[in-house]
Amino acid sequence: MTDPTLLVLASLADGDKHGYAMMEDIQCFAAVRLGPGTLYGAITRLEERGWIRPVNTEDRRQPYRITGAGRAYLEEQVAGLDRVLKTAAKRLKHA
Repeated sequence: MTDPTLLVLASLADGDKHGYAMMEDIQCFAAVRLGPGTLYGAITRLEERGWIRPVNTEDRRQPYRITGAGRAYLEEQVAGLDRVLKTAAKRLKHA
């Protein structure tokens, strides 16, 4: 699974993070290394859709937080992926 949108939302579902922390988290849980351009492009799109928002901080790094709409979108996508995985697993048993 390499969709940057879902990877960023999944990372933020665990708590607020800045860009580098998201890259490290995604590398750990998905074994996918997002480059800075891909990551920050996804962050921009997610912010424009209202699925994440910046968190006020005194630090130079900008953390982000998943919104309710972002959480709902992620839950919807996870449910769809779950259906696909269950169907694939069932069909593999019969192959």
